[in-house]
Amino acid sequence: WICPCLFLVLTLMFLTYPTTTPQPSPWIPFNVRKIWNTNMKYENMKCLCAFSNSLNLVCVMYYHVQCMVVSRYAHTTVQSSVWNQLPITKEAAFEVDLPSSAFISNFSIISNGKDYVAHVKERMAARKIYDAAKKQGKTAGLVATKSIEKFRVAVSVPPGSHVSFSLTYEELLSRKLGRYELTLGLQPGQPVQNLSVDVRITEQSGLRFVKALPLRTRGDEVPPSTQIKQSSHCAHVHYNPSLQQQKSLSPKGLNADFIVQYDVEVRDLIGDIQTHDGYFVHYFAPRDLPVIPKDIIFVLDISGSMIGTKMKQTKQAMSTILGDLREGDFFNIITFSHRVQIWKKGRTVQASRQNIRDAKEFIRKISADGWTDINAALLAAAQFVNVRPSSSRSTRSPHRVPLIIFLTDGEATIGVTAGETILRNAQEALGSASLFGLAFGDDADYPLLRRLALENRGVSRMVYEDADAALQFKGFYDEVASPLLSDIQLSYLGQQAFEITRSFFPNYFQGSELVVVGQLKPAAKQLKVALTANDSKQKLKFEKEVTIPKEEGGNGPAGCSLRCAGVMEGAGSFVHRLWAYFTIKELLLAKLNSSDPLIQRLLVEKATNLSLRYNFVTPVTSLVVVKPDVDDTPKPTSPAYTPTTTPTGGHSFIHCSVPVDGDPHFVIRLPKKDQRLCFTVDGEANDVLRLVEDTERGITVDGHLMLAPSKQDMPDRTRTYFDQITITVARNGAVGVTITLTLDSVVIDGEETVALSTSHSAAVTKPGVQVVINSHQGCWIRLKKDVIFLVLFHRYDHQSYLQMAHLGFYIAEGKGLSPHSQGLLGISFHCY
Repeated sequence: WICPCLFLVLTLMFLTYPTTTPQPSPWIPFNVRKIWNTNMKYENMKCLCAFSNSLNLVCVMYYHVQCMVVSRYAHTTVQSSVWNQLPITKEAAFEVDLPSSAFISNFSIISNGKDYVAHVKERMAARKIYDAAKKQGKTAGLVATKSIEKFRVAVSVPPGSHVSFSLTYEELLSRKLGRYELTLGLQPGQPVQNLSVDVRITEQSGLRFVKALPLRTRGDEVPPSTQIKQSSHCAHVHYNPSLQQQKSLSPKGLNADFIVQYDVEVRDLIGDIQTHDGYFVHYFAPRDLPVIPKDIIFVLDISGSMIGTKMKQTKQAMSTILGDLREGDFFNIITFSHRVQIWKKGRTVQASRQNIRDAKEFIRKISADGWTDINAALLAAAQFVNVRPSSSRSTRSPHRVPLIIFLTDGEATIGVTAGETILRNAQEALGSASLFGLAFGDDADYPLLRRLALENRGVSRMVYEDADAALQFKGFYDEVASPLLSDIQLSYLGQQAFEITRSFFPNYFQGSELVVVGQLKPAAKQLKVALTANDSKQKLKFEKEVTIPKEEGGNGPAGCSLRCAGVMEGAGSFVHRLWAYFTIKELLLAKLNSSDPLIQRLLVEKATNLSLRYNFVTPVTSLVVVKPDVDDTPKPTSPAYTPTTTPTGGHSFIHCSVPVDGDPHFVIRLPKKDQRLCFTVDGEANDVLRLVEDTERGITVDGHLMLAPSKQDMPDRTRTYFDQITITVARNGAVGVTITLTLDSVVIDGEETVALSTSHSAAVTKPGVQVVINSHQGCWIRLKKDVIFLVLFHRYDHQSYLQMAHLGFYIAEGKGLSPHSQGLLGISFHCY
């Protein structure tokens, strides 16, 4: 028995958290709107936690779900904070229902002012870290599973303490039945005073509609307090239910799905092609094409395990499906247990009114009994979909699409039971037919059905044993009921594209979408796209040349001048993350279909490398978090000092024994003396000062100056502060990584661009570079060996005339700088 959900339990015991506002956790790669209330005072919130206190629970202070959708690619962050107002240690649970196609990309816990960020590692490496931590008596947690659909963390919270959680995941929204559907699970565990959902959608091709559905599991109307703002290309959906509205749905708090549906405009048969930073994505979803008739075979499991509710739901769904067949369709029905029964032997029949009535009567009379012979059922279906048109038995038209709907609730228990043999027999027998597998319930052999579908031009789906199982079955049929094209080949000519994901598709169904992602050559200016496919009457051929626009920055891919509110710079980087997302999934599918151990190993290695590069939790990587014994993360400080001045030309030099903040700007430790040297540089606004230049180590640091108010008794003296620090690390003589720091953001440019908000704690590690942000305080940058820089974020709650928010720069560790380093700080570091 395999549980389809994952429960990660971290039993973490933390020290008492001081009564301050918790800071947000990191997220990568997109910025999202600030949702943390920095003025919240927990000591004044006791009245809001009466509900949790009455049930002996910790209090959930806030629960926020923030989602940004850029051209179908969704980036979702769920954040929650709890407060234990009880006199005893209590457990707090953080649960998130994840879409089956999603990859987790970040998770962190904040406790006692420290941000514990989970790390994505190769599966075996993560297991070793986890096991080693447990042996040392440390607290650790591990996410390692082939399928994550529920994420759960349990944390022990001491009396009076606060703990915050942040989980980020990414997914591509698939188009089904003419719409994209975003499902956000809401599970705060109790009514919450500060609960909100924010969804921002940006679509370059234009929005046809945007709507919010009733909360799944409850209600027939759009949830109260839902606001939707939509323009031609942008939409914002906001849900902020009051305590009373939450309690009206459930006295124990929300446990439901918030669902947003939308669709886009399509103006070109070839589809929507978007490019950004050397990558492209091609969305292919033509409309207004005639439906191709189909030869469809329904293969239904009626073994003993189907008795009762399953059989009733199957009959109900089949009765509805048969009524929806078009008159141009041909069909047949096969039932199987330990024996196979064919409704109309030797042929498919047209979906006439009489034949549909007869088929419904046949379905009504079937009963469940016996064992399960999957192999025999598949071979029986093959005789109807893989018959040559010249055969005397054939009713097939070359312009009808052959489909098989195969439903079972168990494993093969009689006849051929070996999975590999069943797969081989099916592939040889089914020919060009597409097989769609439905696994009914947890006992079905879903891995086998999945491979059957993958190897035979189809897809598979789980049907859960819920009250709406019949609707699930019918809904799946609706997705494949209307084929518009078959044997679709999307080609990219002229050798301008490479590393392209799958571009051949057996079928295109009405209301769906085909997606291809790839990389572009650096000098590519145009991309020639060719389409070949079969419709209901003929073979289609179509070509189009797409101009690749120059990168101009902005909110989306190149050529998209959208400025949607809440979508920040760099959002176009979704294209290369989408490429990695798609490529990893295809590598894992290829590994599943391969029986060669060497090929399997190579596919796993490539999928692992991509997963680590993009920080994705996939079937080949794991998420591991370890609570260290001591707080070993450096924290910026601002201690007092006693200065003495020595005039030296136009600069003020102050010898001091500890680092300082404010004016003077710089503090360096003199390696050859037991002293520290502090100084200011009076420059002009927009001057750029070279702080460090080490050509041997490939490190450069520049500071950009902004103008500050002059002192009243010295109006002629210019005062300046830093408002931007730029750190460049060269590799092999070329720029490798550039880190740009401002008061609002830290942007890391390299093989990919990562933009981080300074209001969130975050940690990013790249080859030779580690960046750690302590939210609202400072940023640590570790370069090479024994080189650590610190940039402080100076802000003032009640700013005076002379004060101005600014940056401070420090060399926290400079042993790794070469003796020939230059710059205002670099040269001083080695000369004194």
